[in-house]
Amino acid sequence: METLVVVLLALAAVGAALAAGVFFAFSGFVVQGLDLLPAPEAARAMRSVNVTAVRPPLMLVLFGTALVAVVVAVVAVVDGTGGAGWAVAGAAVYLVTVVGVTAAANVPRNTALAATPGQDEALARAWAAFRPGWAAWNHVRTVGGTVAAALFVVALFGAAGGAA
Repeated sequence: METLVVVLLALAAVGAALAAGVFFAFSGFVVQGLDLLPAPEAARAMRSVNVTAVRPPLMLVLFGTALVAVVVAVVAVVDGTGGAGWAVAGAAVYLVTVVGVTAAANVPRNTALAATPGQDEALARAWAAFRPGWAAWNHVRTVGGTVAAALFVVALFGAAGGAA
């Protein structure tokens, strides 16, 4: 069982780090790049990004990692694996800050932006309402994914070394 836990922890760490990297890219430069466009064009561009985001590459990383995180936390606790507490902490942080924030904060904003009429004036107002909250919550996802990845790595060392 130890090998399974090690493999799952490695997958969870990589998945959380990949998710954090995607969110970091948006926080670090994508949203700022969109801000260089006129507001209606920024809104149109973000709407296009949101359409392509709900495809397998990102969805597999986000939700596949969530599944692996839950499984590894349960298996580590049940098995009494060293580092189980760190695995549970990593899973909790990932589920709350990446999956939870995505579902509760970012997706509703994406949905509202997508529902905005296509006229420039409406899109400019929508972008002004969308951008600050979406970006702030994206920072939370970036930090949360990074922290979760670190916690999974600590758990991995505990599982591989047998220490708690």
